Amino acid sequence: MRHAIETHGLTKQWGDLVAVDDLSIRVEAGECYAFLGRNGSGKSTTARMLLDFIRPTRGTARVLDGAGGDPNIRARVGYLPGDLNLAGNTTAHEAFMFFGSLAATPDRRRLDDLIERFGLDPTRPVRELSTGNRRKVGLILAFMGRPELLILDEPTSGLDPVLQEEFRELLAERKAEGATIWLTSHVMAEVERVADRVGLIRDGRLARELTMADLRRQTTGRVVFTFAGRTDPAAFEGLPGVQEVDAGGEADELTVTLNGSAAAALSTAGRLGATAVRTERRDLDDVFLDLFEESRR
Repeated sequence: MRHAIETHGLTKQWGDLVAVDDLSIRVEAGECYAFLGRNGSGKSTTARMLLDFIRPTRGTARVLDGAGGDPNIRARVGYLPGDLNLAGNTTAHEAFMFFGSLAATPDRRRLDDLIERFGLDPTRPVRELSTGNRRKVGLILAFMGRPELLILDEPTSGLDPVLQEEFRELLAERKAEGATIWLTSHVMAEVERVADRVGLIRDGRLARELTMADLRRQTTGRVVFTFAGRTDPAAFEGLPGVQEVDAGGEADELTVTLNGSAAAALSTAGRLGATAVRTERRDLDDVFLDLFEESRR
């Protein structure tokens, strides 16, 4: 298998509205790819096109080296839509048996384990379930067949923090077993935990791709140096990777804001006799906001 997901010029247009515009991405087998964007940016439309639930206006999409609408391909994919619609009088157990039988005989031990982990009563009709419990049904449906590929659209929407953590552990387990994961999310904690790469989509277009390693480097936004006495901030101005220098704190401290490597700042601080150094991490949400703002320019 060359790539678990591969799209070329994937585009979906309804009248004058272009929901997805010329999207070309590749997701390697065993990789976790987080597809991030604001509401209405084209994430869910992309997910539905990958599995041929809606047809693209132009462009192509391949999933597990085949067409997403092929029943043999879909049997190898676990899909959680952003809005799961099941008949209201159907119980969760009936849904598990029906959808499980489409691929193979349901693995009852695996199913029971997932039901227990998510704390779901499978005997209740779907119409009686809360938003969070309906989300649990969708997650169990996606995971219960141990699929090679998981396509998850806002998987933790409606889940409480405890169950969000349970989901992240389950996702990490499947990734360790070799599954490929494509997910959309607004929860940076689950992205940071399992993603290898992220793609930022804005107004239907892929604005930027970067690795989680690159993203994490950008969370170290400030370095505070302590010196034996007052130090001229001009020594750091103009250094590679240095965006700003602030001497407004303690008399013996300088705060250096970074937009790149800290190597030059650290070297200069050592030459000037810094006695201590500490980093102040930026919140990952702030980093994403900055990246989206940059993509507008």
